[in-house]
Amino acid sequence: MRLVPGSPLLFVALGAALRIPMFGKPAFQSDEQFYLLVGQRMAERALPFVDIWDRKPYGLFLLYRSVYTLPFDPVLTYQIAGLVFSVLTALVIERMARRIAPPRAAQAAGLAYLLYQPMFNVALGQSPVFYNLPVALAAALMLDARLRDGDRRLFRRGMAAMLLVGLALQIKYSVVFEGMGFGLMLLARGHADGWSLPRLAATGMAWALTALAPTLLVLAGYAATGHAEAFLQANFLSIFGRTVDQADAFAQLAKEGLALIPFALAIVLAPSRLPALRETNPAMLTGIRIWACVALLGFLVFGTWYDHYLGPVLVPLCLLAAPALARTTPGERWYGGLLLGFGLLGALVVPALQVRERGTAADFAAASAAVSRELHGRCLYVYEGDSALYRTTRACIPTRFAYPSHLNAMNEAGALGVDPVAEVGRILASRPGVIVIAESSRPNLPNLRSRAQIRNALARSYERYEGVAIGTRKFGLYRLSR
Repeated sequence: MRLVPGSPLLFVALGAALRIPMFGKPAFQSDEQFYLLVGQRMAERALPFVDIWDRKPYGLFLLYRSVYTLPFDPVLTYQIAGLVFSVLTALVIERMARRIAPPRAAQAAGLAYLLYQPMFNVALGQSPVFYNLPVALAAALMLDARLRDGDRRLFRRGMAAMLLVGLALQIKYSVVFEGMGFGLMLLARGHADGWSLPRLAATGMAWALTALAPTLLVLAGYAATGHAEAFLQANFLSIFGRTVDQADAFAQLAKEGLALIPFALAIVLAPSRLPALRETNPAMLTGIRIWACVALLGFLVFGTWYDHYLGPVLVPLCLLAAPALARTTPGERWYGGLLLGFGLLGALVVPALQVRERGTAADFAAASAAVSRELHGRCLYVYEGDSALYRTTRACIPTRFAYPSHLNAMNEAGALGVDPVAEVGRILASRPGVIVIAESSRPNLPNLRSRAQIRNALARSYERYEGVAIGTRKFGLYRLSR
């Protein structure tokens, strides 16, 4: 099934144009700058979960480690890599959408994906940018297999799909919901083909093991080096100790629900108003709808509802919206026009607001220079602020909890496997050369106990020598008193 001529070039041009305001900014996203820091320290032989802690899978950090094999600016390198993954995912969306919509509408579905990524802060290097591609490829294999009666290669198609899911799992574990949905749909195809119960059970087990194989391989590596406990605590146990700021979470959910209204109109309302939309491939649509539901479950189940968590949901939503993008009369074009127009507006406004808040490369370079000149060979401690300062100053990190929110936010207090107050006390006892603390508003509920420790230490042993602004955010820099 061919793509619309010019789609790759169109997708690259649109994707790059939307990302130009974001390219090259080292502090644009707090998660991405931390992943890049981990990649840098891995290149210096640090081991994730042991030397530097987070709950994301090893595969994500390996992607960011690969950035340092290239002789280019690491910030721009990972951002361009994200653009490549996004364009490839849009092409897969277009290819799948050809099964339920005309060519130009399928192309518009790919464009919609690229437009809505910036709106939900998932355009550069957040984990869905990378794992959406293997998941979309796995979905394409699964959806194709569902439509084949008596396919002798169903087992092999399922193995290929589950291997892709397994690779995606090593970028974000929430993919497990989509993997389970794909596996169950493939088993339903086998059941419809008359497979016996033992055959279904054995096949399901083989597919599940294939999906888990990359993660089990990483676990085996950590076990062989004596770090299985650290791996298990970070990857699978820590999430159960994390709490949720309910007020913030529901405010996020309400905002995201409003932003998704154009999809709801195109997917739910348009078919009820335009009977022709109901005449497309029903079996294919059913499979995509199930995929959308399990992706939405993966978004909802953890209760934090950050906007970039909607990244994986965008893929099936763009597919389901494809038929509404095919209409040609003025009354019919309304749905597609709203979907694409609202996406374009969000793709322009949201990054502009973030650039204003998060600052420019020049802002960050000035802050890095101000920190570097007072380190004098000692470690840096970013209690609040950008973890990218560790990377740009090449400073030693006095804790394995380098992502600031792990020690300064209340929602992480029970998830680290250590007492954050004791850990902050240990950091302060090591006498970092510079401590960075926020002097403007912060998004998370603070850990008041660890913050009190920092305030007491600053009053007792440190002096504020400079204030820096990175965008609209302001930070105080404190050095050891002489």
